[in-house]
Formats: sequence, C-alpha cells, structure tokens
Amino acid sequence: MKIKIIFLMFVTVCLGASCKKDFLDHPSITSPTTDNYYTNATQVNGATGILYNNVWGDWFDKAFTSVGDVLGGTVTGTQGNSQYNSFYNFQIQSTDGLVSSTWNSCYKAAGQASVLIQTFKTKKAQLGGSASFLDVGIAEARFIRGFAYFYIGRTFGDAPIVDNPLDLTKPGAYLVPRFFQKDVLRFALEDLQAAEAGLPEVSYQDGRVTKYAAIGMEAKIYLYLKDYVNAAAKAKQVIDYANGAGAGKLGLNSSYNAMFTSSTVANTNNVENLFSLRWLASMGWNGGNRFSIYVAPQPLVHPKPTGANGYSAVVPSLDMLNTATGYEAADKRRGWSVMQQGFHRADWINDNFPNGFTYDTTGKATDDHFIFTGTRSNIQKYIVGTNRADEPVTPDGHTSMPTYILRYADVLLIYAEAVLANNASTSDVNALKAFNAVHNRAGLTSLTAITENDILHERKVEFAFEGDYWFDIQRQGFEKAKAIIASQERGTLDGGGKLTSFKATLTQAQMFLPPPQSETVQDPKLLEPAVAYYK
Repeated sequence: MKIKIIFLMFVTVCLGASCKKDFLDHPSITSPTTDNYYTNATQVNGATGILYNNVWGDWFDKAFTSVGDVLGGTVTGTQGNSQYNSFYNFQIQSTDGLVSSTWNSCYKAAGQASVLIQTFKTKKAQLGGSASFLDVGIAEARFIRGFAYFYIGRTFGDAPIVDNPLDLTKPGAYLVPRFFQKDVLRFALEDLQAAEAGLPEVSYQDGRVTKYAAIGMEAKIYLYLKDYVNAAAKAKQVIDYANGAGAGKLGLNSSYNAMFTSSTVANTNNVENLFSLRWLASMGWNGGNRFSIYVAPQPLVHPKPTGANGYSAVVPSLDMLNTATGYEAADKRRGWSVMQQGFHRADWINDNFPNGFTYDTTGKATDDHFIFTGTRSNIQKYIVGTNRADEPVTPDGHTSMPTYILRYADVLLIYAEAVLANNASTSDVNALKAFNAVHNRAGLTSLTAITENDILHERKVEFAFEGDYWFDIQRQGFEKAKAIIASQERGTLDGGGKLTSFKATLTQAQMFLPPPQSETVQDPKLLEPAVAYYK
C-alpha cells in the first residue's frame, strides 16, 4: 500500500533533522541515530520545523484552493481548465490528480509527525523521561498530526488512521481499512488535546503553535461536529486569554490588508495568527509559497524586476463579487482581498508601471500591460506585489507569505456560532461582541442580533480564498449544502461582458472526495465499508 511508503519514508529523514537560525531552513543531511541525536531543543525544533512547510507542498500547490474555494464557490477556474474543472462542476473522480495530491500530502504530514512522536518518545525513555524539550516536540508533532487528520476527516470522510507507522511493517498490516469519520475526528481531537497539555502559552519561536492554537483548533472541530457546548467553551478559553494575560499577544490584526500582502506583517509577531504554514521564497519549489504563480495578474509579476508568471488560473467568482451574495457595498474586505478595475498600489513597481501597479481591464486582453479575466478580477490575498529587497518574489514566482490555517477571527466567529447553536437567532451580548469585532473591522455597522445565515455569510467574506469555505457549506448537511451550491453563480463573462452562466449540482456522492484510485488498487480494503477504530 502506497500509504505505507508515505509513512515509513520519514523514519530516516526525521533522524537527519537539524536547525539553523530560521526553523524553515533546510535540515542537515547527516545520518545521526536516535542514540546520539535529539539531545537538545535545537535538534528537536529543527525536526518539527519541517512540519510547517514542504510536507504540505503538493496539497498547497493547487488542491488547497480546489477543495476549499473552487468547491466552495468563492473562486472560479476558467471553464474547461483541466486543473480545476472537476472541482468546478462537482464531477470529481478517484483518478483526479488533485485528489491524490490532497491524500498524499495530508498523510505525508501525518506520517512525518507520527514518526517524530515515536522517535521523541523513544529518546525520552533513553534519557530517563526528564527532557522537557522532547515533551514540547511531541506536543508540536501531535498538533500537526491532529490538524492533518481533521483535514482528512472533513475532506475524505471515512479514512485510514495510522497511529504508529512502524505497525505497518508487521505481516499483513499494510492493508489498512477506512475508519468511520467520527473516529477520524476523535483521533484528531485526542491529538489536539495532548498538544494543548504539552505546548507553551507563548511560542518559543515566532510562528510555532501554542496551547491556544490547539484549543482554537479543538473549538473548530467541535463546531464541525455540532457539539456547540464544547465549541463555545473552547473558543471562550482563547478569547478570555486574548482579553486577559494574552492581551497584545493574541487578537485581531489592525491591518487586514497588510496581513495578506506583506510577508513581514504576516510573519512577525502577527497577533491574529494561531496556526499557519510557513514558506520562504528562497526555498523555491521545496518550500516557497506558490500561490502567486496561479493567481497573480500577469502585468504585475511578469515584467522585470520579477520576471515571473501570473496565470490567473483561479479568480474571484461572480458570486463573491455580487453585493447580494458576496461582499456588500460597504465591506472593506473587497478592496483588501480582490483586485478590480482601478486598483492601485504605489509600492508595487515594475518596468511597465514605474509609478506603481494599476489594475487595468480596458485593453480587453491579458498581456504585460492589461489584465482581462473571466470575472474582471484577481485575488489580492497572499499577493505581495513585485520583487524588491524587502519582499522577495523569485523568478519562478515564490514568496515568503504564510498560509493561514487558523486565525483569531475564526475563533471569534466559532464562538458566536456555538452560542447561537440551533436557535433561530441570538442577541447574546458576548456572541454579538465576538461577531461584531470581525464585522466592524471590515467597516460594517454592528448587528443587534445574528442568525446562522449571518454567520455563514460573515465566514464567507472573512475567509474567502483561504481554502476553508467549502467545509462551512459541507457541515450544513447535504440538503442545505445542495441549495447553497445551486444558488451560486459559477459562470464567467465573455469578451463583451455577457455572462455565460453556470450553476453546479451537488450530489451526495460529492460531499467527500473519494480515496485515490492509485491507493485502492494497492489496498482493496479502502473500497470496503468503513469500520470502527475505537472498540
């Protein structure tokens, strides 16, 4: 079974990790053993640093956007684009490359985390169980594994669970069944609970996960499970910390736009970041942020000094741009998240725009001066502009922007929704305070009561293009999810501005991705009904 290879390939890799000044720097390729390595925090931190970066590369390449945003309808790929088409029209097959990318990357991350957990436990036993730096390493690895299985459970539903990869070496153990989704999510929760117990309140290095990142992720899982009591309790723990001992360390970032267009703001003491994947432009295809390659407009990044490609392969959907279904007229997040006609950044300078880049659709074609996409727009989030000394963008399009997985804004909206629970509306003062903190930052006036649809819409516009909205739709249940998808305009405009409308149809079978065919061929158990993991 290929998943066995994915897991076991890390046994030797994990033994070879070391750390330089930045935890994303490449590890050493020496060949230490557990006996003579992981004897200090630096070596342990070097190993866990990889879990924030290139193990997620295949997923982040295109699958991240396809699952969270193409399925969710916040973006559209050009109709017929083979990279995104099956997600665009809900015709996903087990042979689709992006299905394999998602599966392989998630199990790759989970596998590396699992190997580290077992390795650190072995080392701790050798040292007599007194090395606290190993406890932090175990907790950090369990956080990453917990997130990986949370993503697997939401994306694939019923799925394999492998706690100890070495178990796969036992006779017959390479055939792993699918376990019930509820067990996959329980496994993720147990990892995060262990992470909560073992992680520090304040990260030992900027960008590392903390106790409150684990608590916030637990809240997100409880919300997905509709366990509103626990979701509210966990979210409140994070909020209380942000308003108390964590004031100034955790909260909403005062500049939403800079948080998505400046790697310095995003990566340096960013109070809103609870968990993000960390990328370095200099690592290129081995660890740089690739998002700009697929979403940036050509006239911004193709001329010198950058000389990169900007394919505009996915662009904001018309549904997002419609004030009735997406950003309302007064919502500042449109201008912070999207580029449309007249958009200007004085600091984004290239050879064709010496006075700063201006988004111009009047040429009615795309070249190094004009841009003309199917929705007359481009995504602005995660785009840092042109290559410059303080904001490198490599000739192959890589940047140092992180990818947010959990922001404090998410925790606030989780709390508001959990307090609402199954009620038609709520005027609870604390729920409103949490909701309106996010709402007001976007320049919108406070609401005095909120409904499920208010919160779902707020999540849509707050987290657009962040790979998450499909899961908000999915967790509504099939009937409501089907209605939401059917109402979305997924079409594009032709050269004359005429709409070629497209409304997708969601089927029950498309609520979750299928296991890749390359996996089921090697492990026929994946085609059998799911079984219980917890006896």
